[in-house]
Amino acid sequence: MRKLLFLVAILAFVSCKKESEEPFGKPETSNQAQKPEDLGKEIFHGKGACVACHKPDVKLVGPSLQDIAKIYKDKNGDMVTFLKGEGEAIVDPTQYAVMKPNLELTKTFSEEELKALEAYIYTNLK
Repeated sequence: MRKLLFLVAILAFVSCKKESEEPFGKPETSNQAQKPEDLGKEIFHGKGACVACHKPDVKLVGPSLQDIAKIYKDKNGDMVTFLKGEGEAIVDPTQYAVMKPNLELTKTFSEEELKALEAYIYTNLK
């Protein structure tokens, strides 16, 4: 009887230990950091809502991402400064009034988020 009780105690101990080693309520996370352009894409399509006015290769309400990337590269512009609301519109200044309300949103983004958005836009450079 003692052997049976000892065996049950060991099994209970082992099974409790295994449960405590498993993550509780949290998926396992990778130590690999997210690439800026991937974060930028999430922002562009998500909380930034940029996709409502900008498409990769065609002008919609605002210029295409290809045009934005090309003009900022050619003019050595500072996209992050513009998105902070501190720079001049260099792609299509006539559209600045339309973009101005969106700048109120982008002004709330962190420096990392703005740089990620810029990195994503530059991935559309052809």
